[in-house]
Amino acid sequence: MTALGRPQFLLQFSEVLVKWRRFFNLLAAHQGKDGMAILEQKLELEQLQDSLIKLGVGAKSDIENWFTGEKLGSSGTIDLLDWNSLINDTTKISNLLVVPNMESGHLEPLLSKFTDEEEKQMKRMLQRMDVLAKHAVENGVRLMVDAEQTYFQPAISRLTLEMQRIFNREKPNIFNTYQCYLREAYDNVSVDVELSRREGWYFGAKLVRGAYMCQERSRAAEIGYEDPINPDYEATNRMYHKCLEYILEEINHNRMANVMVASHNEDTVKFTLEKMNETSLSPTENKVCFGQLLGMCDQISFPLAGQAGFPVYKYVPYGPVNEVIPYLSRRAQENRGFMKGSQRERSLLWKELKRRLFSGQLLYKPGPVA
Repeated sequence: MTALGRPQFLLQFSEVLVKWRRFFNLLAAHQGKDGMAILEQKLELEQLQDSLIKLGVGAKSDIENWFTGEKLGSSGTIDLLDWNSLINDTTKISNLLVVPNMESGHLEPLLSKFTDEEEKQMKRMLQRMDVLAKHAVENGVRLMVDAEQTYFQPAISRLTLEMQRIFNREKPNIFNTYQCYLREAYDNVSVDVELSRREGWYFGAKLVRGAYMCQERSRAAEIGYEDPINPDYEATNRMYHKCLEYILEEINHNRMANVMVASHNEDTVKFTLEKMNETSLSPTENKVCFGQLLGMCDQISFPLAGQAGFPVYKYVPYGPVNEVIPYLSRRAQENRGFMKGSQRERSLLWKELKRRLFSGQLLYKPGPVA
């Protein structure tokens, strides 16, 4: 997504979304709702409005107008999805929306007004996204939006979600990517799945472990915020399987979800197959597909595609050598399961070579001499 416009816009918009979610968490804590699962935190509407007035967020009439949507607040409560819907147009974020600064305790604007140039940049980015999405739909392919650093990701996920709302009405054309080395990965997946249920569009997800671990941790230490990454590789594996199981349950429930298991980890592939067997989910339904890097972990890819009939995609890193090699080295460093897979692949190849040699099978049989 950072190739479609200035990353500065994604950074600004991400800050807005993070502040807005923190504000919700603060209000939930005031109502004694903290500690509950994210989708179980429901703010009492009358109490919420009183709290906003006391905080000085706005006049009573203005605040009441926030919650006058067709469904918003009709149950007497507001959950996170309702709260997020209050920011429904990135080009018209109201100057009225202010949030408390957690450090100073003072109210501050959610976002300073965009300059004319920033407005143009944002519209150009949205137009480019729209062109790509339409091109994908017209050609019968899926568009998978990659995940990036956490300081860009909230905006990337929100913009991807807006595309899903438009282009995933008939089938899952647009996929978002979820990085399972993040502590909040499960919350992000469950919130987006619930939104797709409420609005009736197809949920599409690519699950990865993550690619920016060292960078994220060093940035968190430097700036002084909580490390967003799971403490170790095993915790990341558990998070991956937790998110994957949740999506597979959603697929089994209503078939309006698809997932790409983008992993070189054999245990994860086995876990997926076991869960699919438990729910009688067939490969031919194309609800689950797999992805690995081209030339890596073929001992996983070939049986899945050739014997089990799964859609398997081989990912091709493309670009200058000085950029691709560091990319691959990061995958080797941050996906230890991949390194185990390459060693196993070499062992299997050597085993097959010895079998053919010692069983009398020739690798090459010369034809008749002319």
